[in-house]
Amino acid sequence: MGVRRLVAVLMTALLAGCGPATAAASGGEPPARSAPAGAYPVGVRTFTLDPAGARPLPVTVWYPAGPGGVARGRFPVVVFSHGLHSLPELHAPLTTRWAAAGFVVAAPAYPRTRRGAARFTRADVRNQPADGWRLIRHLVRLDARRGDPLAGHLDVARFAAAGHSAGGFTTAGMLTSGHSSRLRAGVVIAGGGLAGAFAGPSAPVLFVHGGADPVVPVTVGRAAYARTPGPAAFLTVTGQGHGAYLTPGHPGFPQVLAVTTDFLRWTLYGDATALHRLPTIARSPHTTWLSRLPTQAGG
Repeated sequence: MGVRRLVAVLMTALLAGCGPATAAASGGEPPARSAPAGAYPVGVRTFTLDPAGARPLPVTVWYPAGPGGVARGRFPVVVFSHGLHSLPELHAPLTTRWAAAGFVVAAPAYPRTRRGAARFTRADVRNQPADGWRLIRHLVRLDARRGDPLAGHLDVARFAAAGHSAGGFTTAGMLTSGHSSRLRAGVVIAGGGLAGAFAGPSAPVLFVHGGADPVVPVTVGRAAYARTPGPAAFLTVTGQGHGAYLTPGHPGFPQVLAVTTDFLRWTLYGDATALHRLPTIARSPHTTWLSRLPTQAGG
């Protein structure tokens, strides 16, 4: 599929919309509302979680915007984790497009691995899954906090975790034994699995990896994919390195954007049409696709 055709497919999905969600949540929860029928303007806010604590966590939030603030309705939430020496705003080309598609994206700047950290250490990645869960608990409380602009706009039963590089390992680490069923999906970009990852309540996981990644070899991502017990898929961006495909204009970006967006639409909105689109938009001259997702023939 050519790039122009791929972009057209994605925009048709965003602008034409899909039917009502078909996947009801477990435990008698109400089903997710229909996936948005159009693209939203995007707003942004920042705050610091536990500013006086041992691990203060600056957070950037992108959200679907409407007149005067957040758009009407409740939106699923994606917690996005950056890689080593990075910052949330460096991933805005992807995260803002997810927000335009109908997701609130909350991205923490981790205290020991972010760019400019006073005491940088890559070993702190093992502590970041707990930071991600601390942020989720805060957002659940914030949704009920009278007067907060996001209050009443967060679908706190439907979270996904996503991240690039060390943030991909962080995402995997959030999917460990005993994790809350609020976490419905994971997107691991150029990452792999931490010890004990992919346990507990089954959640679909999407892996995205450059086929020529010199930092985290694609074999590391494939090994993590093989260990996932539940539904999973693996998108390889052929010939690409550690993350240029996350930047508009680079080979693979349209495919990565389309696949991640539809994966989130399926897992967080119950959009079956998005699930069925995945094999078509994932296979292109720039990408290859393996899948153990439901209702899809082959991989």
